Amino acid sequence: MKDPATLSLLLAVFLFFTGVWGLLARWNFLIMLMSVELMLNAVNLTLVTYSRLLGSLHGQVIVFLVITLAAAEAAIGLALLLSLFRRKPPVDTDRLDELSR
Repeated sequence: MKDPATLSLLLAVFLFFTGVWGLLARWNFLIMLMSVELMLNAVNLTLVTYSRLLGSLHGQVIVFLVITLAAAEAAIGLALLLSLFRRKPPVDTDRLDELSR
């Protein structure tokens, strides 16, 4: 069996590239937000893994900051999504310029 650190880093790579694919291949705003969250969680997994390998808590402290950033990003993104949905029900990223009108 492989080292648990290697397996968690491979999982982080898979999660990150799944998020990149979701961000580039989809046009739905909600799916794009979930893809960004998936990429942030992959970074968190990488930080925790290296923090555990090095025996330091610095990576785990940074994870709390990234989680805070992800919560703020989700709140702002959902506010934009609701504002866009109230104007026109189909939420498509091609129509994001309509928020300024």
